[in-house]
Amino acid sequence: MKKRLLGNTGIHVSEIAFGGVEIGMPYGIGVKSQADMLSQSESVNLLHAALDKGINFFDTARMYGASENIMGQAFKDKRNEVIISTKCVKIRDKFGVLPSAKKIKQIIEKSLNDSLKALQTDYVDVYMLHQADLEILDNDVIAEAFLELKNKGMIRATGASTYSLEETKKTIEVGNWDVVQLPYNLMNQSQEMHFPLAEKCKIGIMVRSVLFKGILSKKGRSLHPKLKDVQQHLQLYKELCSKLNCDLAGLALKFALSSDQVSSVLVGIDRIEYLKNSVDVADGNYLDEELLGRARELEYPDVDFLDLVKWERMGWLT
Repeated sequence: MKKRLLGNTGIHVSEIAFGGVEIGMPYGIGVKSQADMLSQSESVNLLHAALDKGINFFDTARMYGASENIMGQAFKDKRNEVIISTKCVKIRDKFGVLPSAKKIKQIIEKSLNDSLKALQTDYVDVYMLHQADLEILDNDVIAEAFLELKNKGMIRATGASTYSLEETKKTIEVGNWDVVQLPYNLMNQSQEMHFPLAEKCKIGIMVRSVLFKGILSKKGRSLHPKLKDVQQHLQLYKELCSKLNCDLAGLALKFALSSDQVSSVLVGIDRIEYLKNSVDVADGNYLDEELLGRARELEYPDVDFLDLVKWERMGWLT
């Protein structure tokens, strides 16, 4: 597993990052409850297997159920071998309002301390805003709170998890953050427009949603009738899969890793099969300019329709 530099942090991370949401809570197509998940001991074994296969970058969050606790158990005696990224709880209150400056600082510090306890460590490598929006990214109190924790040595790098193009641009431009985690995949490549700016500003890019919640994998073979156009679009990738001798999930990973500006690609892993496949795909042989051009031509024509939150709410992801 090759390593890439995470922006200007001095941290070298594996090309594949282990996405920890699936081991912590029910998530993804076909996962409805704890009964569909690995046990805690199985999850620990899976994390150890990932490390043995060369993955050193592990992503989790306070809001990912038991994920931090499981990683803490897995890595308490291997801390110097892993790079851990976690995310703060939501800062807004239940009404969607940002609290006072004093309360904001308390929320951020308590969330980190809770994470450190769960992870059984005294620092995290990357501490991120979860679901950062424009107002949050413009808030000096929040940025200063993260910087104080960095100066204390409790975190090595700061970051923000974004959704919209505007949020990503703001994260890069404000100068407060070392890393941006953003959605990017074969179907929706719009975030790529900000890759050159991130490179110029030496901001590390973590890509998530590379498999589009499993749709860009074998899980996407039988979608809800309302997603029939998406289902048909997936067939267009067969040409590239054939040329690269890989399946759709492999193509999706190779596509994201074809950008030198991407530091690491998050893959939600909850089966040893998915781990092995991801590691096998990250072999350093990615899309050349011709194939990359063809992949860009095959972006879904209506990216605004690709709204996983809405699809989940409508019951289209089963």
